[in-house]
Amino acid sequence: MRSITTWQYWPEKKLHSRIWALAWPMMLSNITVPLLGLVDTAVIGHLPSPHYLGAVAVGSMIFTVIYWTFGFLRMGTTGMVAQASGREDGTAVRTLLAQSLILATVIGSLIILLRTPVTDLALRLMDPEVDVLGEAHAYAAIRAFGAPAMLCNYALLGWFVGNQNTRIPLVLLTVSNLINMLLNVFFVYGLGMHADGVALGSVIAEWSSLALGLWFVRRMLKDIPGQWLTGPLKRLRDYSEMFRVNRYLFVRTVILLLTLAFFTSQGAKQGTDILSANAVLLNFVMLISNALDGFAHATEALSGKVLGKGRREEFYRTVVSAAIWSLVSALLLVGVFALGGNLIISMLTGIEAVRNEAAIYLPWLIVLPLIGVWSFLLDGVFIGTTQVKAMQNTMLFSVFCVFAPVWWLSQPLGNHGLWMALLSLFAARGASGAWVFWRISRRDAWGERG
Repeated sequence: MRSITTWQYWPEKKLHSRIWALAWPMMLSNITVPLLGLVDTAVIGHLPSPHYLGAVAVGSMIFTVIYWTFGFLRMGTTGMVAQASGREDGTAVRTLLAQSLILATVIGSLIILLRTPVTDLALRLMDPEVDVLGEAHAYAAIRAFGAPAMLCNYALLGWFVGNQNTRIPLVLLTVSNLINMLLNVFFVYGLGMHADGVALGSVIAEWSSLALGLWFVRRMLKDIPGQWLTGPLKRLRDYSEMFRVNRYLFVRTVILLLTLAFFTSQGAKQGTDILSANAVLLNFVMLISNALDGFAHATEALSGKVLGKGRREEFYRTVVSAAIWSLVSALLLVGVFALGGNLIISMLTGIEAVRNEAAIYLPWLIVLPLIGVWSFLLDGVFIGTTQVKAMQNTMLFSVFCVFAPVWWLSQPLGNHGLWMALLSLFAARGASGAWVFWRISRRDAWGERG
């Protein structure tokens, strides 16, 4: 039995530096993701009708659900590669990269083939208003063709982070999002396109990022000893470890994203103004999660590597250091939203009705960083240590035992009840994750497969 409450696990100054060296590139690169969403929202939000903004919100939610459903291609790859790197097994590092890219390509190709029935089903479930429906269809018809590139990019990001290289993901995401932003402005304002222009910009940016990422991989592999083995790429049984890790991450991600889709659909049922206001505020959620995920990514990379080397005490020090800086970042986000939240809303849309609605629900976003910070941090711990079954179970508990009952009981509160349920989800994930962390630590079972 191991105590993790003593000062022996207080991090040394050099560990803070290592955490920051990994975290700051990921924080900047992650922030470019919601910034892209902010630009998309701003570009579409200043068109004369709110139904364009609603269409992009619905269409992008469909692909958020689809792509993030397969987010295990990043998360699972990070943990396994980090541990292989800790063992200094360059051959395994190469095999995991190739397996992840093969799996991503297969899944992405299936998404293209099934794009029409999947889109039809998703739009029926979300049930947007009629004027939103046509634009959402146009968006989805184009966006699907970026699927293989997007999923391969997930695998590459996981591989880079697992190798403790977070600066390349910063370059990739920054370049991709800059391309996307510029193309969105060009297609919408230059060519007069609407939701379809935003989708086309995203597809071109996704394929551009993949080409650049593969070039970086080729450069990195020159400095990693090891060899390419074709056998593990041909035999299904050699994918067993990847499937084992990824099946739990798959379930966890599906449940989370269906919950977010449910959130969007419930907003849509309250009218286009509420749908559009929630779309604006969800950009705040994305900003929070992507900023705080910088320290989670650092935790993934470092915790996996030190456990691969068998260094338990260094593992606990890593978690403590990441927790300290995650909390500091959360407090900063609270301050930014409290002081400048209404200004940000005004920058995102010129539609007065949407601005007014978004301002009503802004207080929920101001407190969200302090509530959600722990769930993001613990996700990083569980991914890096491949304790992914625990990660799945905390999500199942949080959605079905907390989010669903809170939403049901708070329906009379309208959209306030919907936001209350979402915040309760983050709170439950943090609390249940902390309990799992404590149990595994008491058993000193971090080296076991989760």
